[in-house]
Amino acid sequence: MSVKICETVMAKTMKELRAARDASAADIVELRLDGVADLDVAGALADRRRPVIVTCRSAAEGGRFEGAEETRLGVLAQAIRLNAEYIDVEWRADRASLPWGRVTQIVLSHHVFDGVPADLRDRVRAMRGEIADVVKVAVTANSLRDCVSLRDAIAGHGRHVAIAMGEPGWITRTHPALFGSQWSYAGTAAPGQLSPTALRDCYRIDKTTAATALYAIAGAPLAHSASPAMHNAAFRHLKVDAVFVPLESPDAADFNDIATAFGVQGASVTAPLKQAMLRFVGLQDREAEDIGTINTLRRGALGWEARNFDADGFLAPIEARGWELWGKRAVVLGAGGAARTAAWVLSRQARRSRLRGVTAAGPRRSPKRSGCRPWPGRPRANGICSSTRRRSAPGRTTNTRRSRWRP
Repeated sequence: MSVKICETVMAKTMKELRAARDASAADIVELRLDGVADLDVAGALADRRRPVIVTCRSAAEGGRFEGAEETRLGVLAQAIRLNAEYIDVEWRADRASLPWGRVTQIVLSHHVFDGVPADLRDRVRAMRGEIADVVKVAVTANSLRDCVSLRDAIAGHGRHVAIAMGEPGWITRTHPALFGSQWSYAGTAAPGQLSPTALRDCYRIDKTTAATALYAIAGAPLAHSASPAMHNAAFRHLKVDAVFVPLESPDAADFNDIATAFGVQGASVTAPLKQAMLRFVGLQDREAEDIGTINTLRRGALGWEARNFDADGFLAPIEARGWELWGKRAVVLGAGGAARTAAWVLSRQARRSRLRGVTAAGPRRSPKRSGCRPWPGRPRANGICSSTRRRSAPGRTTNTRRSRWRP
């Protein structure tokens, strides 16, 4: 059974709520009735064209309903009597007053906004002991490892939805089949939610399964990255059962742990992990060894195999314009992984290279392996040439200048 997309819609008025409901192209629509000033449950359900989950979340549970608890539960009871496909009710709510419905399914939910509790597995076990059709658990991920903890806690029999809120938890939304989720929530109601279009067209969550090959981009921040869109489009075009997801973390060990736990087959590596990931690499090419940074990983017999394609990416636009570097003077502005690569290339082709790196903490020193000399004082330039970098598809390698895998 394929994973469905559930779009959460919120509004201040019934007119806005119904308009958002009808505009949704998701498989299921979650109607957040908390916060609707002129609330009309029958009106919210009338003339719907797809299944809905009726939710009326209290302020204590992260919602916007500030009335009496009896009134809030009455809203859900009315939705049951009107045969809503689902209602979402909190695990800790007093549910004794809710009627038994022949049509409506109960989503029993639990939200944790301050991390992943140590007793999460016990909480899930207790929830599964209650009368519920779907168990929903939403925690807040402070690291990628929290997603592994969530997967392990939710594992078991029964229908469920597992969510890790926040950027480190993106994988629970972009590859929900890995967590056994019935659906993935889309919209803007919670931290880390993506659009229904992104979940369907980019990540193809309705097509992927737990057996789908997993690739990723590693680093932080990643919200701006076009890598998932590019690689997933390539997988779709080539009919490859694979998905490329963002795994955001500034910690190399954090990424390595989740990559091992979830079987990540390859990764594009960006700042700030280009140097930090080297300590987890079993095999690397000559450029990676000489420069001291990487941008591509694949899973091999010795663990991670690393390449650095930034040198090719730096040279490509220069060569395309017919520019000759030999004998020229060059200035590199920056001191990160890409700057190290540029300095390394220039030290082998240009007459003289100077590097100036500036961070929030002040100037940085030149990389020891770059062959560059630090720029004295503040740099001046009457022109700056910015180059683009080419990224290889994670898990694939090609021949480059003086490149070979080395243990």
